[in-house]
Amino acid sequence: MDTLDLPESRDNVPAPTPAPIVSVKPVMLPAPHHDGGLRVRVTAPVDGRGLPVVLLAHGFGSSLEGYGPLADHWAAQGFVVVQPTHLDSRTLGLAADDPRGPRTWRYRVEDMRIVLDHLDVLEAAVPGLRGRLDRGRIAVAGHSFGGQTAGMLLGLRVGDPGTGVAEDLSDPRVRAGVLLATAGSGGDSLTPYAAEHLPWLRHPDFTRMSAPALVVAGDKDELPMTVRGADWTTDPYTLGPGDKSLLTLFGAEHFLGGISGYEAAETTDENPAHVALVQRTTTAYLRHALGLGDADWAAARAELASGAHPLGRLELKGASGTPS
Repeated sequence: MDTLDLPESRDNVPAPTPAPIVSVKPVMLPAPHHDGGLRVRVTAPVDGRGLPVVLLAHGFGSSLEGYGPLADHWAAQGFVVVQPTHLDSRTLGLAADDPRGPRTWRYRVEDMRIVLDHLDVLEAAVPGLRGRLDRGRIAVAGHSFGGQTAGMLLGLRVGDPGTGVAEDLSDPRVRAGVLLATAGSGGDSLTPYAAEHLPWLRHPDFTRMSAPALVVAGDKDELPMTVRGADWTTDPYTLGPGDKSLLTLFGAEHFLGGISGYEAAETTDENPAHVALVQRTTTAYLRHALGLGDADWAAARAELASGAHPLGRLELKGASGTPS
């Protein structure tokens, strides 16, 4: 168990707002597709009751060890953050020919459902947390591959590469989401390599993703899976119906300034100001979307919606902005 009073500031990421948090890892949950069980990390505020929950899905290859700049910040702001380790994690060493490999995209969603089904176990694993969760206020977040995972819980449908069926995998327990630098539409938007080797990207259907969501995109996020450039990652906002918001970071690449970890070597666009903006805006959005107060979200809209901010721009549609 890790207890953090003031997470240290790193060169590339500012520390969260000072508040005592506690982190427990790994909590093991029963999962038939995981050898030995699903490994989960829970990070929570030491104080407070009626705490909302955020399920955080990591990007391809990462694990429960990643995304400290987001998990620590959200916990310090009053959220309980739950991070499962999915089968594609490098820490699990899944063999290339493992029969579970082609269905990793689907197992990720099952991991999140297992978390939702075992919140009592996770609550009991953290000293002092029992009885303090608000199970009526649950959100999901995800970066990159994790953004697709989060999107499916919000209504995104993905055509099964084996059957062609695009099943509804949404979960009514999840009220809203934050999708960070995640995949857009398939078809002609994909490179030949992505179309052949990443079949879960071929035919996503965002038109059913009606739950509220904040999409975060970097305008320099040039991914090798698409021929369209950085605007591909804005598709969940553009194509998704209902109440959607889009935060575009100017000059940001795939890791949005360094959200995937403190001093992470994979960060190619290190920018503490971008990370701080993502922290602040996502926190404000989560409070708004979960009915915890609108003051911070109103301030973020006033700051970013004019288009004059040097770091980014906020756009809205649906109930919070222009008609869908």
